[in-house]
Amino acid sequence: MTEVTRAEYCVIACAEAWRGAGEVLASPMGVIPSVGARLARRTFAPDLLLTDGEALLVGPDGAVEGWLPYRQHLALVTGGRRHVMMGASQIDRYGNQNISCIGDWAKPARQLLGVRGAPVNTLNNPTSYWVPRHSRRVFVEQVDMVCGVGYDRAAGAPHHRIPRVVSDLGVFDFATPDHSMRLASLHPGVSVEQVREATGFALAVPDEVPYTREPSSRELELIRYVVDPTDTRTREVGL
Repeated sequence: MTEVTRAEYCVIACAEAWRGAGEVLASPMGVIPSVGARLARRTFAPDLLLTDGEALLVGPDGAVEGWLPYRQHLALVTGGRRHVMMGASQIDRYGNQNISCIGDWAKPARQLLGVRGAPVNTLNNPTSYWVPRHSRRVFVEQVDMVCGVGYDRAAGAPHHRIPRVVSDLGVFDFATPDHSMRLASLHPGVSVEQVREATGFALAVPDEVPYTREPSSRELELIRYVVDPTDTRTREVGL
């Protein structure tokens, strides 16, 4: 096996979001999260439910396993039995996420996807985030519009939880007294200073920051030759 790439560390970091999740609906959005979810299903999370993005439940090879009517999908979402990994155009220290617009709502500088299902996702089931380009434009002091709800706004929501944020630089969680973002691991080749420089707010950083775990030889084989043989992962991350 050749050296592990940054994209493959990102795949492992995303896959780990579903470790120990049990029988929940995995809803990965984006190439790296999708590769990660399928890898998790093939290895340490065999009870995960994967979908085709519409109404079918599928296996890790895409074979149809069942039908998921919309009413049942909503039941899983609102009952906390879904773990979605979304993107973020902006995210702040408490996990508030924006995918709607950049700038003032009345006259935005950029119109993005729109709020979509972010409020329902974040208040009713665990939601993680994937950011392929970590920068101060994404990791901001305050989002321009709250789409996904962060810890400072989710009081009383029974299923609200943000297990992790994965970027091309590292993994982040909210395991701090005030639920502000913390650096949980660095991808090999990345420094704490590099992460701080690319983050637009004061990030909680432990005295000792571990590296993101390496994929096993079996996991690398699955990533490279079974789950993502055309290497779409590298095109998303670039490393």
